[in-house]
Amino acid sequence: MSPLATVDYWQVLGLEPGADPASLKRAFRQQARRWHPDLNGNDPVAEERFKQVNEAYAVLSDPRRRRAWEAGEEPVDQAVDTDPFASGFPPFEDYLERLFGEVPRPRRSAPERGTSTEEDLEEPLEREPAHDRAGDVTASPPPPPPVPAASDVETTVLLTPEQAVAGTRVELTLRDGTVVEVWTPPMAGDGWRLRLAGVTPGGGDHFLQLRVRTAEGLRVDGLRVHYLLEISPAEAALGCQRVVPTLEGPVRLRVPRGSSSGRLLRLRERGIAAGDRRGDQLVEVRIVVPDGLDEAREALYRRLQELDDEQQEDRPDDG
Repeated sequence: MSPLATVDYWQVLGLEPGADPASLKRAFRQQARRWHPDLNGNDPVAEERFKQVNEAYAVLSDPRRRRAWEAGEEPVDQAVDTDPFASGFPPFEDYLERLFGEVPRPRRSAPERGTSTEEDLEEPLEREPAHDRAGDVTASPPPPPPVPAASDVETTVLLTPEQAVAGTRVELTLRDGTVVEVWTPPMAGDGWRLRLAGVTPGGGDHFLQLRVRTAEGLRVDGLRVHYLLEISPAEAALGCQRVVPTLEGPVRLRVPRGSSSGRLLRLRERGIAAGDRRGDQLVEVRIVVPDGLDEAREALYRRLQELDDEQQEDRPDDG
């Protein structure tokens, strides 16, 4: 693969290169459900991961884009480079409906007491007691022991950035004492979940939740590094300069005027290095209001509120 192709789309979807279309679609649906923002609450990494999954499927499912990507060429059109979620993320089921023309079948609710479903319209026949040749009644065999209900288990695994990039061996001891050896995939990131299918009592799954973070608060995801920068409302409105950590030491970052919570600022080539590739660091801005306000600051905020109200009144009525 050409060195220009810096994003391994197969790895993003968890597939081997050259997977067939059915496997590609199945992996995309799984990863899209895993990372869709409206299914992940306040997980700050979900939005970025979901965009990567969507971009990977868009490229690999289109023969022209895929050939261009594998050759390390520029995209054949601008569709790959634009952000289809610039105006927000649609609900997950609406997103699947627009993409595939289908919606996951809703689960059927349990029948109310006194009603019957299509499967239980016939009444069960009463079992007659077994008799031996002499006419004596013999005891029915004891019922089989109950099967334990399947339950999923999750374990958090802490990795260093170096282990996450190269892949590493993890030993996991299950509840029944069984020791399982697992290798994490290369280019893994903070928040990834690995599934061990059917290994818990009752046949449930055991999930490994990967944590790849540094003491300074840097979160590693593949070659990319994420950092959450908290600033005050005044700093967000007027702009500021703040010192932020990187893997190679602190640097000074300029926050532009009028920055809102959620804005991403890029520090180029401050991420993980692997061979001739190096990722970026993304700094997410979060505006934090102090818990307690003294009289002077409270008066300033009240004056700001008054100015906002006056500005709203001065705007022409759309009706």
